[in-house]
Amino acid sequence: MPTRRVFISYEGSDRKKAKGFRLLRWNKNVDVEFQDRHLLDPVDSTNDSYIRSCIRDQISGTSTTVVLVGENTKNSDWVDYEIRRSIRDGNGLVAIKLNDDISDEDVPDRLKENGAEIVDWNPDEFDDAIERAASQRSKVGNSTVRGSTGAGCGRS
Repeated sequence: MPTRRVFISYEGSDRKKAKGFRLLRWNKNVDVEFQDRHLLDPVDSTNDSYIRSCIRDQISGTSTTVVLVGENTKNSDWVDYEIRRSIRDGNGLVAIKLNDDISDEDVPDRLKENGAEIVDWNPDEFDDAIERAASQRSKVGNSTVRGSTGAGCGRS
C-alpha cells in the first residue's frame, strides 16, 4: 500500500491524544504508514478567516481526513469546519474513537451523513481504514456537503 497523506482533525482538549496518534507511524510494532498534516500547535490568531486559511493550507494535498473522536468532538465548530473543508476537497473520511467510552452517538453527524468509516481505537486497523477512505476519495470528490453548517471561533 502507498503511504497516504492524511489530515488529522481533533477537538482541542484531545491534543495530547492527537500527538500520540501521530507518533504511531514511528512505532515498529504498529503497521500504519502515513504522512500527516495537522494543526497540533494552535494557530496564533483569533482571526477566524486566518485560522480557516491555515486549515485549508494543511488539508490541501491530503487524500484522507482522520477525525479523532473524543467526548467533545461533536460540539467543535472547528472540527466541523475541517470536515466540511475535507469533503469539499474530496478527501476520504475516517472517524477514530479515542477510547471505549466513546459511542457512535459522539461521532459528529456530518461524518456519518457523508459515509465516514467509524473505527474503535485499534492501531492494527488504522492503516486499512485510511486506505479504504482514500479509495473512496475519487467517488466523493467535490460532493455536496451534507448537514448543517457551523461558524467557528477558536479550536474548541
